[in-house]
Amino acid sequence: MRSSSKIWMLAALTTLLLATNMLHAQPSKGIPYDLQKRKALVEGQIDAEIKSLNSLYKQLHSFPELSYEEEKTAARLTKELKVLGFEVTEKIGGHGIVGVLKNGDGPILLIRTDMDALPVIEKTGVPYASKIRTRDKDGNDVGIMHACGHDMHMTCWVGTARVLVGLKKHWRGTLVFIGQPAEEVGAGARKMIEDGLFKRFPRPDYCLGLHCDSRLPHGYVGYTEGLSLVNVDTVDILVKGKGGHGSAPHTTIDPIVISARIILDLQTLVSRENNPLDPAVVTVGSIHGGTRANIIPAEVKMQLTVRSTRDDVRARLLEGIQRIAKAAALGAKAPEPVVYVHEDNFTPALYNTADLAKKTSNVFRAALGADKVILQEPLMGGEDFSRYVREGIPGFFFFLGTLPPERVEAMRKGKAPPISLHSDLYYPIPEPSMRTGVLSMSLAALNLLKQSP
Repeated sequence: MRSSSKIWMLAALTTLLLATNMLHAQPSKGIPYDLQKRKALVEGQIDAEIKSLNSLYKQLHSFPELSYEEEKTAARLTKELKVLGFEVTEKIGGHGIVGVLKNGDGPILLIRTDMDALPVIEKTGVPYASKIRTRDKDGNDVGIMHACGHDMHMTCWVGTARVLVGLKKHWRGTLVFIGQPAEEVGAGARKMIEDGLFKRFPRPDYCLGLHCDSRLPHGYVGYTEGLSLVNVDTVDILVKGKGGHGSAPHTTIDPIVISARIILDLQTLVSRENNPLDPAVVTVGSIHGGTRANIIPAEVKMQLTVRSTRDDVRARLLEGIQRIAKAAALGAKAPEPVVYVHEDNFTPALYNTADLAKKTSNVFRAALGADKVILQEPLMGGEDFSRYVREGIPGFFFFLGTLPPERVEAMRKGKAPPISLHSDLYYPIPEPSMRTGVLSMSLAALNLLKQSP
């Protein structure tokens, strides 16, 4: 009995030890072991960098620069990349920068950040709020604010560069980190491409980018498969008339009345000429004409934003704007209006490459938790990251939650007003937002680069 009892006890102990070892060897929460190990390595790097990244974020937020003026911002990002060993080329397409780091044979991966801020006077009240003021291109006194989260984009970009360099022995390939100017005016990506981005530097096999989201709590990411953001056009209309005294309208050709007719008729482009299943927007966001109540002006200036999801719809909308403006002027015996489409600032629709979106979002679900990875509907906003994908490079652009969870819940219940990007009150919650941003972007990159044994 004693001998058999000892054998049984020994067998039971052996089984217990094996089970314990297997338990420790298995990843928690269903995360594949390799990804669990990779996530732990990335988080270790983030822990070591988070204090410095916080300081970088607050400095970038405090000292924003407008589109085409990102000189100091670009210099700071250049410094960050050079310290990490990147070969950096400056002044690509304006103040754009390109950093290249080769680490053996493997895929070429482009990771992009935008750098410019908006002409907005900040009202967030945070200690590091921007107090910068300047003159815009029209001579107006304006504030400058990172109201679209580009400061967070840059911080996550730098953080990802630090993580990947810190883990160089775990991957092989080439990194192409670009700091892009003039995203807010839809021109930066085009200018960098025209300046040889894909000819002077290694042509990427993949491109990645992220953007702050003012609808999601920090710790969450959102994405789409396929269409993510839409075509964006800016159109100016100069309506011409014949000025005169307000008491004698019969002696004039009133451009204000013609403009009112144009504005009303423009609404039919979407409501009566466009397929309801193809979303489109035509908004007159600015109208200026006249100086006094008793003076009929000689002209009125209007500015429009036009949004579409398809290129053929875009073409029809732009043709329709021309036609409606000319018809209104003809009906009033007015001179032909001038309709100007800002082709230089056109932002094409952004489509995520479907298989890349699936592959990367699966990594996010495993690492962050399936409940924190949201498959979103496309937005009617625009992003010129789309131009990199249109160059034939598979791309994935995702959204980073940045708000306190309690604020998002209050917004959902109607107890707090929504807060949007470009608002003078918007700002990301720094540390948790950047932790998720750096973690998700780093894991996305490592999933595409060649793994080292």
